[in-house]
Amino acid sequence: MSHSFINPLAPRGRNIVNAASSIKGWTRAALSLDDSDIVSVNELACHLPGCPPKETVVLVISGPGSVRKISIHKAIVDVRACDLCAALEQTSQP
Repeated sequence: MSHSFINPLAPRGRNIVNAASSIKGWTRAALSLDDSDIVSVNELACHLPGCPPKETVVLVISGPGSVRKISIHKAIVDVRACDLCAALEQTSQP
């Protein structure tokens, strides 16, 4: 009997790096951010009932105490610029 094991901690290649870089660029452009603002892109897995299996979370840190969270219910490699724009419309500035 053969079972294949998929290591969830294994590197996922350049696709994920390129996708995260694109998301950061789209975020910077959409919010007119400068170099002092920090943009972090992470993919989270959800195991709760009714929750999408993957979620991309974009955090924008624009100074002390100023954090904006943008959630997109897709894996990082599946996120497109239009997904980010739709998520931005649903969030409000802190």
